[in-house]
Amino acid sequence: MTWQQLRDLTLSGLDDAADGWVKVSHHADASAERVDAEMAGKLSKTQESESATAAIRRLQRLSRNYHYIHAECGLIRSSVNGLASELRPPQRRLKEALDDATALSYAVNEDGSIGYPAGGKNEMTGEKIPGGSAVGHNGMLAPGNNGLYPPSDKGLHTPGTGPGTPGLINPNPHHAKAQDIADRIAHALREARETDERYRQALSKLKAGPGLKVDTKTWADAAADVKAVGDAATEYLKDDIPLDKSPAARKDWWDHLTQEQREEYLAVYPDVIGNLDGIPATVRDEANRENVELLIGKLSGQDDEKSKTILEGLKGIQGKLQEASVPPMYLLGIGDEGNGRAIVSYGNPDTANNVSAYVPGLSTKLDGEFVGGSMKRAQDTALGAKEADPHSSTASIVWLGYDAPQLSPTDLAANTDVMFRENAEAGAPAYNSFMAGISATNENENPHITAIGHSYGSLTVGLAAQEKGGVPGADDIILVGSPGTDAKTADDLNVGKHHVFVGAADNDIVTKLPNHNEASGMGAGAAGGGSAGLVLGLGMGGPRRWSRWWCSRYRRGWHRRLYGSGPADGSQSDLVRNRSGEQGVRSHTLLGRRWPSCDRRWV
Repeated sequence: MTWQQLRDLTLSGLDDAADGWVKVSHHADASAERVDAEMAGKLSKTQESESATAAIRRLQRLSRNYHYIHAECGLIRSSVNGLASELRPPQRRLKEALDDATALSYAVNEDGSIGYPAGGKNEMTGEKIPGGSAVGHNGMLAPGNNGLYPPSDKGLHTPGTGPGTPGLINPNPHHAKAQDIADRIAHALREARETDERYRQALSKLKAGPGLKVDTKTWADAAADVKAVGDAATEYLKDDIPLDKSPAARKDWWDHLTQEQREEYLAVYPDVIGNLDGIPATVRDEANRENVELLIGKLSGQDDEKSKTILEGLKGIQGKLQEASVPPMYLLGIGDEGNGRAIVSYGNPDTANNVSAYVPGLSTKLDGEFVGGSMKRAQDTALGAKEADPHSSTASIVWLGYDAPQLSPTDLAANTDVMFRENAEAGAPAYNSFMAGISATNENENPHITAIGHSYGSLTVGLAAQEKGGVPGADDIILVGSPGTDAKTADDLNVGKHHVFVGAADNDIVTKLPNHNEASGMGAGAAGGGSAGLVLGLGMGGPRRWSRWWCSRYRRGWHRRLYGSGPADGSQSDLVRNRSGEQGVRSHTLLGRRWPSCDRRWV
């Protein structure tokens, strides 16, 4: 790019091109929604035959094609917008420099150097000091900077002196002014060239051959496209994302963006926006639905065991996203860090009166069992809460935002990894950040929020509760199958001792692990009892402020098997609130059978 090309570049043309791409992107998005809702959705509900099944498969393929077009056109739009936006400042500075040269009657040469006239006075001869040419210094200490490496055989020399200049310091008063103009032109041109090359490389990747088939390999290429455009647009977009701010500040930032800006962030940085605490749930869900596709594409070509395991979990989540869900499913976080990350809500946490966020424990990871295990428990929690109080809205979340120890209960006798705190200590601040985001985005004046931890997850919740200010927004804390929290009293958990609920059963190994004094492990309060099963979320809100839940015997294993199949047919009883500090025990009859008792005790 020459300075003449930069001067004459019509950036409004790039803006118009970006607008054209966004229209195509919007059209593809609307078409995908129409195919899903009005065509494939209706057909699946009204027709049951081989031909209908085949038609639905073809419609789903069409929807994926539209989704891909939407994503890629969004990237092109953001690239063109970014190019135009980043070329404006250097173009403006170039034109200002050229105006100054014109005002001083200096010549601007083809190479961007500035010719200046004779001026001043030679003290020895009394004659005017000859004019000359000032070569711009673009700020780089490398070849290509004509101010340091002029096109001659003389090599490195003082910036601005140029070949044949009479001395290192030019006494002609015009020289300094000409040098300033030449330097500004060189700086503007260097910045424009760097910007142009950066976006050229990104746009060159956004090409699709004829007859493209949208499959996992295509989405792997799309993931590379997102990265390429994201790297190119760092200055244009990413640097403004408030990564180091609080969730409340992030929400305020998002609220003040234009719709066009929001669309660009979603197109270029879906992985960032989809996992950023403080961003509204519907926005995170939209970003993460694309993230799932990108991650599946990325991991499909990898052969290591970790990638295969996470890929299984991602495909399971993708399958659930394509199905109708009651309550509606929101994907609030997804990633392949560590053993995988997944945050799933059943119900919208931004509009719900009652919100619970459940942290799973031992051996939980993003794998093939995650959907049928942890996600199902979260869904059952929401369904149970809805049955208990049909007039109050509920969102039930499973939060896998940390790495739980990968240990099965049968290994506990020989391996005490579960007593180590490192994973929970890393997870506690992340959990609190997520909960602060829930508090920031919830639209109700006083939502009732419950923090739930099972197994090792109860240590994560317990440590989070003991951080300054406790778990943001939490009204109640429920710990199930807990090995302890290191809290000496329930008051240490910052919700008041009458709002801490603990469940245990005699056949659970985890709660019988050594306490802090015995093994320097997890902390006080871990003696006796055991996992009582999944909290179903009943009574998460309402004036009585109590929590009611059911327990089940673990038919396959002591600890991990949680009761999560929805409301029971038989009789249930509330956990007693034992304020004397002793265990309060009541038996439960579930589905017509009698199961081991649950306890309600303070930590």
